[in-house]
Amino acid sequence: MTEKPIHVVGGGLAGSEAAWQIAQKGHPVVLHEMRPHRKTDAHQTEGLAELVCSNSFRSDDAANNAVGMLHAELRMAKSLIMSCADAHQVPAGGALAVDRDGFSQAVQKAIEDHPLIEVRREEVPGVPPQEWGQVILATGPLTSPSLSESILKHTDTDALAFFDAIAPIVHKDSINMDVAWFQSRYDKVGPGGTGKDYINCPMTKEQYEAFIDALISGEKTDFKEWEANTPYFDGCLPIEVMAERGRETLRHGPLKPMGLTNAHNPEVKPYAVVQLRQDNALGTLYNMVGFQTKLKYGIQTDVFRMIPGLENAQFARLGGLHRNTFLNSPKLLTEQLQLKAAPHVRFAGQITGCEGYVESTAVGCLAGLFAVHERLGETMELPPATSAMGAILNHITGGHISRTDNEGPRSFQPMNINFGLLPPLEELPKTEDGKRLRGKEKSRAKKQAMSKRGLTAFEGWIAKTGH
Repeated sequence: MTEKPIHVVGGGLAGSEAAWQIAQKGHPVVLHEMRPHRKTDAHQTEGLAELVCSNSFRSDDAANNAVGMLHAELRMAKSLIMSCADAHQVPAGGALAVDRDGFSQAVQKAIEDHPLIEVRREEVPGVPPQEWGQVILATGPLTSPSLSESILKHTDTDALAFFDAIAPIVHKDSINMDVAWFQSRYDKVGPGGTGKDYINCPMTKEQYEAFIDALISGEKTDFKEWEANTPYFDGCLPIEVMAERGRETLRHGPLKPMGLTNAHNPEVKPYAVVQLRQDNALGTLYNMVGFQTKLKYGIQTDVFRMIPGLENAQFARLGGLHRNTFLNSPKLLTEQLQLKAAPHVRFAGQITGCEGYVESTAVGCLAGLFAVHERLGETMELPPATSAMGAILNHITGGHISRTDNEGPRSFQPMNINFGLLPPLEELPKTEDGKRLRGKEKSRAKKQAMSKRGLTAFEGWIAKTGH
């Protein structure tokens, strides 16, 4: 590399995507990843873009779902993460789920084989100085303590934190299929799927009530002193925390029985249903959907084997808990993700306050594009506010509205992409004869119109970047 490279710190989804976008523009990159020299509380391998808490990229329906819309935008941007996800998908109804190992290996191979990317396995203990030139910090929610402390010194503000819990994975051959059955909710067929992509375990009212009692009374992981009073992210609550919020919460959440018919007993409607989603390409491992937990390991096996069909379940991985940290981005970052106190530094991924694999990838994509265009002496336009990528960027750099004071927003929280982050339609959809739509039909038409508007705008914007 003869040109001064752009440095990307962190080899997760955001960092890998940022490095890829920069290199594809013809500029050299150094990608720093501290594993395996320094491990985290959640990662199990040293692979780039390792998926930690789930193997799902969520809905792939671009017309009716905001995350599906974000998938489509990333594909337009020639995202490395999305291309590897598409190549290693496993059946998951209307969702895009992947084989964890195959996906990570594909990302790592692409990064290591790229002639303009150098991977350095080393920890970057602090915010790099200006002498490094442009830097993207994509160290994620598990940023090392030394780097976190350095960031705090540069920002002179308190970091926010929340907990993210990991769901257990079950060996398929230990599931009792005389009790459980294959079916996607409402028999929905998704990419690579058949409409029978989930394993479903039914519960009677009595079984559900006993399960709730066990969840609530089960011994949980103790908080450390520095973890006290740290809020959970509502999109990834531990299952026992949901149970504590009300005995019917789970039955109207991840255990809802709607859209499912027990193949072994069609006449009897289950009171609740536990779903498991394929976790690897071989179909030998299944992830317990929505079962993030902080129950202690010994308690987990006892409680989860109360679920009909899982009486003899063997677990490839039990659930766990780790601490996530993120910036008060609306106060600290510019619209182009630069740290106001040190503009040579950009942030990307979950540390910015986006939530989810796809959102993290999208912010990594934007950080990479912003950085390389600046290096080329260009000021890149922001993505359209009507696009999913523009909506995420807007949320983390200033779109958040809450109680404020002279210090800026005080209750900024991570956010998944959703249609609520997009600008409202100028004109609401109507029927062919000009009448107003109502109810579910209105909601569906609004989502489709917002998606079409955003994808059209994003296509025009990405064309300007030279993609």
